[in-house]
Amino acid sequence: MAEHRTMQRGALLDAARSLLSEGGTEALTFPALAERTGLARSSVYEYFRSRAAVVEELCAVDFPVWAAEVENAMARAETPAGRVEAYVRSQLDLVGDRRHRAVVAISASELDAAAREKIRAAHGGLVTMIVEALAELGHEQPRLAAMMLQGVVDAAVRRIELGAAEEPGVIAETAVAMALRGVQG
Repeated sequence: MAEHRTMQRGALLDAARSLLSEGGTEALTFPALAERTGLARSSVYEYFRSRAAVVEELCAVDFPVWAAEVENAMARAETPAGRVEAYVRSQLDLVGDRRHRAVVAISASELDAAAREKIRAAHGGLVTMIVEALAELGHEQPRLAAMMLQGVVDAAVRRIELGAAEEPGVIAETAVAMALRGVQG
């Protein structure tokens, strides 16, 4: 029985990833989850009390995997500048990934404060990884710089997700240039 519930929960999370990936948070509804999984809508409520709860669990499951990929990319870099570049590129490489789409959708305003706090804490771990590299590069305010760098990454992610005029590769190169050389280009 418990194994069956775990499988259904997994199927619901997978359906949620697809819905978020296809249509953003508006697409993530309990009727749509029920339809995708073949469960009754009332059954969906047995697993999750709200859309925010679905998103919160997706975050708990997907974010660590996603962060580990960023961390691994940084660990392979030889220099602090290489780690900064890996930090930017690896996040942008994950944009098309359904897990990432779910994580991005999570900034949705419908999340309650507790869920947003959990996500901020998880994101904090990602920012901490880059603070060290920025300090090694001699930055006087590495924590502040890390948060601003994440802002550049977030802007690039949004640009790629919107299907902006520029190719994703051009957006990535520009983000890396901003990370390593500021506005000098």
